Amino acid sequence: MENTVHSELVELLQAVTRPGSATLMDDLVRLDAVLERVRAELHPQLEHFLARRSYGKALMFLEGRADIPAGVCGGRAGKA
Repeated sequence: MENTVHSELVELLQAVTRPGSATLMDDLVRLDAVLERVRAELHPQLEHFLARRSYGKALMFLEGRADIPAGVCGGRAGKA
């Protein structure tokens, strides 16, 4: 399930750099469809990133990176 989300995120983020908004919209629709099916099974932090469309952070989370920057909601670094 997380592999599918990861693949869709990679496709979406690559679409941002490709010309043609139809590709980007198709990727967004496909990712949203995947998330609709698996949302309840996702780690809460991953679901948080995806719900706020923080796709770069979601990808970092799926890749096991520890250097995910804190956002406006505080993130890990913002919690005292």
